[in-house]
Amino acid sequence: MAFTIGVIGPEDLVQKVQAVGASGTTRLLGLPYRHEDETLDVVRDAAASGADALLFTGVVPHALAAEAGLLDRPAMYVPYNGATLLRALVELLRLGHDVSRISIDTLRRAEVVETMTEAKLPTEHVHVLPYRPGLTGDDLVSFHLGARDKKRTRVALTCLGSTFHTLDNEMHAVRLSPSRHSIRSTVQSLVLAASAAQSGDTQVALGIVDIPPGSDDSELAADLAALGGSLAYLPDGRRLVVTTRGALEKASEHFTRLPLLDALASRHTSVHVGFGLGRTAAEAESLARRAVNRAGAVGSVAGVVSMRDDVDMVIDADSGRASAPAGPENSVLLARRVGLNPQTLDKLRELVAAGGAEGAGEGAGEGLTAHAVAEYLDVQQRTARRVLKRLERAGVAVPIGSRQDGQTGRPPIVYRVRL
Repeated sequence: MAFTIGVIGPEDLVQKVQAVGASGTTRLLGLPYRHEDETLDVVRDAAASGADALLFTGVVPHALAAEAGLLDRPAMYVPYNGATLLRALVELLRLGHDVSRISIDTLRRAEVVETMTEAKLPTEHVHVLPYRPGLTGDDLVSFHLGARDKKRTRVALTCLGSTFHTLDNEMHAVRLSPSRHSIRSTVQSLVLAASAAQSGDTQVALGIVDIPPGSDDSELAADLAALGGSLAYLPDGRRLVVTTRGALEKASEHFTRLPLLDALASRHTSVHVGFGLGRTAAEAESLARRAVNRAGAVGSVAGVVSMRDDVDMVIDADSGRASAPAGPENSVLLARRVGLNPQTLDKLRELVAAGGAEGAGEGAGEGLTAHAVAEYLDVQQRTARRVLKRLERAGVAVPIGSRQDGQTGRPPIVYRVRL
């Protein structure tokens, strides 16, 4: 199976990864940036590139994308390991530099000490700043210059291109780059991860179609052609649909509308369709039964896609059409589709409309976070995150970045919500 991997990083490292990691079955698509601050824009553009996976040339751009919640496909970074450091140290020694007084960023201190000890090099005057989320290029520059100014170091080794270009005018600096072995092994691991992710598209999805007893629908088999599914009969007379998750997701426009339901509704006064997506066929069937039972409780014509973790996507006939009017008149419709209480959706609409108004917290003008939703709805943050994820699946919430707001820890994802 052939894969396209988007390679993100500074142009010279992107070219190195492409040269070293290319193979007959893997296409490495270069997605370079000039500065790591451009990482998020490059990752967003990668969504239109057709890449099956993303490979970052270092931990910094990968961490930036992960913190912003933009990694929607398999993604890894090429690690900078002891072999990378050892190669740089040998080159410094060859040029006559003192490697007993150096500063090193991004690498783990234990790895640095182990590498230098094995090479029989002193480590007591080696200063290491391991990477942690939130560190910037300016932080790395300050670390190296601070060590130099205290006359503790004479050479700086950095993994970040922008840091190197700044330091190169101030002191002797070396820019580390990943080894060929690290590149090849990471590409191989990423291909395996991408293959596993794609196999998820081929997992079995089971559906149950419940139409009035005695109804003989000769067109149902043709309706299932769009799903690439097969049709069977259950002992209770209901129809069993067997297809794949990938085909169902595509035909339902990411579980927002169901053409099969629309077609059946045009021929029957009562139609209930339930699809289950599980890790096994037995789990998928159990979820499908739950889905069709819930569809029966929704109305005379309804469809439900049930997933694990109690996630139900409710779809009425024609409910997912983009032309459906927005506003209070379809609150109940949208609430059913995303599996939320209509009153909850109304309160979210109030929060979105409030923008920066008093009591709106982090309002809609700048996007919503789980913290803002949790405060406004008076629920736990994990519940708020689940609400936002359901809105995202329904296509009315889009992650647009992250916001630190002076807090420590992982920045919250910011969503643009359209209600």
